[in-house]
Amino acid sequence: MPETTPPPSATRANILGVAVSAVNLEQTLDTMDAWLADRHPRYICVTPAHSVMDCHHDPGLRRIFNDSGLTTPDGMSIVWILRLRGYRNAGRVYGPDLMLASCARSLERRYRHFLYGGGSADLETLRGRLQTLFPGLLVAGAYSPAFGPLTPEEDDLVVREINRSGADIVWVGLGSPKQERWMADHLGRIEAPVMVGVGAAFDFLSGRKPQAPRWMQRTGLEWLFRFASEPRRLWPRYRQYPLFAMLVLAQELGLRRYSLDE
Repeated sequence: MPETTPPPSATRANILGVAVSAVNLEQTLDTMDAWLADRHPRYICVTPAHSVMDCHHDPGLRRIFNDSGLTTPDGMSIVWILRLRGYRNAGRVYGPDLMLASCARSLERRYRHFLYGGGSADLETLRGRLQTLFPGLLVAGAYSPAFGPLTPEEDDLVVREINRSGADIVWVGLGSPKQERWMADHLGRIEAPVMVGVGAAFDFLSGRKPQAPRWMQRTGLEWLFRFASEPRRLWPRYRQYPLFAMLVLAQELGLRRYSLDE
């Protein structure tokens, strides 16, 4: 029976210098509830192996992940590393699953959601699908940003729109690492207590892109399904995985050490 109540501050494990929270889906939802109760803004980084590698190459990005309220294990390789280190209750916190579970929990608690990212048509499709799956779900607003960087004036308008909506949870679907940088940059400006970067969850839940079968997700083969679907776009991401495995092995053997303070 997995634990469902998180400690006041979730334990973190050092994986290549990234402080990954040793949590599961239920613990993440319970932590979000606690944040929503105290109304102090925080953000969640949903973290697969390629994000750890991005942080390995970019100290500034690593600080963003390490300063998060939670940096959750997305991707079975991260879960297996945590369990190998003794965190037996750690489980995958997969962006689409977290989003759906949070929406289900929100029906009773009346949380208000805001969707930020994706194309405007896909965003409306996503909004409609969520409200069909969860009748009565409060989607306070949705915004599809321009592809390029926003001007300061445009960004101020976005912040005002999100804050006017009274959103409790802002789901950010910009892709990693853009979404993590956005959350860190807007922490304190966005009044919602919870921001969550969910990567391709918008694409999957809107039906724009197919999801890997559950058996591939459970066995750590989702990356293969996604790579077969988008080889050109995802090759730069997945070609890092052999290096990731070697660096983790070196860390486990004590051949390389990583600081969380760098």
